[in-house]
Amino acid sequence: MTPESHAPTGTGDATLAPPPGCPAHALGPGGLHRLHAAEDLGELYEKLRAEHGPVAPALLHDDVPVWVVLGHAENLHMVRAPAQFCRDSRIWTPLREGMVRPDHPLMPHIAWQPICSHAEGDEHKRLRGAVAGAISTIDFRDLRRHVNRHAQRLVNRFCGQGRADLVGQFAEHLPMGVMCEILGMSGEYNDRLVEAARDALKGTDTAIASHAYVMDALARLTARRRAEPGEDLASHLITHPAGLTDDEVREHLRLVLFAAYENTANLISNVLRVVLTDPRFRAQLSGGQMTVPEAVEQSLWDEPPFSTIFAYFAKQDIELGGQRIRRGDGLLFGIAPGNVDPRVRPDRFADMQGNRSHLAFGGGPHECPGQDIGRTIADTGVDALLMRLPDVQLDCDEDELTWRSSIASRHLVELPVRFEPKPQQEVTEPPSHRPVPAQRAVWHVGMERSAVRTAAVRPPGTTAPSVPPGPPSGPQPEQLPQAQPQPEIVPPPAPAAASEQPAPAPGDRPQSVWQRLLRWWRSS
Repeated sequence: MTPESHAPTGTGDATLAPPPGCPAHALGPGGLHRLHAAEDLGELYEKLRAEHGPVAPALLHDDVPVWVVLGHAENLHMVRAPAQFCRDSRIWTPLREGMVRPDHPLMPHIAWQPICSHAEGDEHKRLRGAVAGAISTIDFRDLRRHVNRHAQRLVNRFCGQGRADLVGQFAEHLPMGVMCEILGMSGEYNDRLVEAARDALKGTDTAIASHAYVMDALARLTARRRAEPGEDLASHLITHPAGLTDDEVREHLRLVLFAAYENTANLISNVLRVVLTDPRFRAQLSGGQMTVPEAVEQSLWDEPPFSTIFAYFAKQDIELGGQRIRRGDGLLFGIAPGNVDPRVRPDRFADMQGNRSHLAFGGGPHECPGQDIGRTIADTGVDALLMRLPDVQLDCDEDELTWRSSIASRHLVELPVRFEPKPQQEVTEPPSHRPVPAQRAVWHVGMERSAVRTAAVRPPGTTAPSVPPGPPSGPQPEQLPQAQPQPEIVPPPAPAAASEQPAPAPGDRPQSVWQRLLRWWRSS
């Protein structure tokens, strides 16, 4: 697809343009659909699939042409064929010909950067190897412990109120807190950092300042770990044999932090929404037919955190999905439409338990290296929340939920819930909906059972009252003859040895059989 194929055919007279609000505004030159003007991208993708097949032409902002890859197999072929497609936007024809302005809304996603997700060949292997090597050092037992502790802290903030917004008060905070622990910057975690990351990813008027705030924190982390390496991801990235510079370390820390934060926050929100709005889904989860990790995988099929990825670029002329793709054409990696491709999923509402062939984490050389981190944060975090608030319910009608949509993703704005107020819990304890039992006093073997029971319920720091023994109250079973007090049993002395030798002194070492025999022979 080339820019010329979408050149306007009319005169450009404003009087011939459709009035504002007319559906024709969704169509651009050549009658192609403008993706950013669509009210329902899912519906538009299905329309494009019906009209053009698994690969369809469309328009981005400023009527920049692009191919949308809708088929599951076609998407996998594109991401797994580095000889034919790459992520280096410097070969993109509209960019080279000046069709894409420097302030184009999608430039932050498309502009080439010296990071592993855009690099190719040996440079990609070097940078990707450093990131994958650092991620491989993560202990997932520690990771789950971090998730549970941060989930406990977040739930403790609102558990006594009986109401909460699980997007703004839980899903958007949990991944950032956990990632700060993993990266080695737990001291930097606060609400301001969460707000800055969220603002930078939204692309608002203050996004540049928010992005700078996050980068300053990562710069401090890089300098600190360069001087004193530790056992965290930043340190392992710095000390990796690939020899990353400080700039490369900062950029890849940003890549890991933002990708994990955005993906996982959306994933947690989507899983919780389905749990709260789909009775069958929750029944399967509560009844044991589905585990929380399986619920996460189902959500990755139905509502992936990113609906498309910007962008892949053709390195040569090629045919894909029945369309002639020219060298320099741009293609959108269609995660959401590929996941519902009727050729691999005839029933889009069917359960996909045990099937991980969704496109949520990409594939090929640029497949997400931290996907298991996102899965672990999501399934452990959701499980922790449901353990703390087993009676949580949606606090509005389902059709009142609102979304913030773009070509790249679809974000749930709020998820209001209600529940019976709960007491706070110690963050180091496993999440539970049961009250924490009182600590048992110290007891020893032989202690009477009644005393053990009393000690188990006695508040810490108190002593048992001095009560004289008395007869038991209430009806008693038939009394057996009471045992008489027995004298203290003293163990009998050991029999004397055959040689009538006196017992060794207390400090003497015991003699072996050979030593005793030798002593007897000498005395005979």
